[in-house]
Amino acid sequence: MRKILFGVVIALIILFTFKYCGDQNNTKISIQENSALIQEQINNVGKLVVTEGHFSEVITYQQSKSMFNNWYNPNKKAVVIVNADVTVAYDLSKIEFDIDSESKVLRIKNIPKEEIKISPELEYYDMDSDFLNPFEPEDYNKIAETVKSSIAKKVEQSDLKSNAENRLISELSKFFILTNSLGWELQYNQSPISNIEQFKSIDFKL
Repeated sequence: MRKILFGVVIALIILFTFKYCGDQNNTKISIQENSALIQEQINNVGKLVVTEGHFSEVITYQQSKSMFNNWYNPNKKAVVIVNADVTVAYDLSKIEFDIDSESKVLRIKNIPKEEIKISPELEYYDMDSDFLNPFEPEDYNKIAETVKSSIAKKVEQSDLKSNAENRLISELSKFFILTNSLGWELQYNQSPISNIEQFKSIDFKL
């Protein structure tokens, strides 16, 4: 009888040992699979998010030149019609992150700043200049700089950048949805993200 009981105990020990090892292996496999799934999601999101806008304006360029001891001041002027395409982009392939499989935490360490590109088309009208003060390449460079500065101010006053940030938040929210479904934690700058709304409080200008 004792031999039978001893055999049963040994069998149970072996059974629980195999079960424990099996559970441990399954847990490791599950963590590895989840890590790979998170990495795949990061790769899928790692693309260029672009928001486009169009701006138009008319500017007048004038410049005078003092000559002969201020006795003669030849002028030049032009009316310039500007049509500019503007893009606000986030290159999400530049996101810095860390996957902590042991603690089951995805840490977003840095989100790239937006990249603003202004592509103006200029049409010149009513150009008037003196033969002693003609239009030169320097004038066209000044006009281009003035145009870009003016359009940049319009972009700041528009909702183009906020729309771009909303698209960025939409992409980042995919990280929260995935980690939350897998039982992982999502962090940004070492602070836990417990809901999608928290992304809206992030200052992406930093």
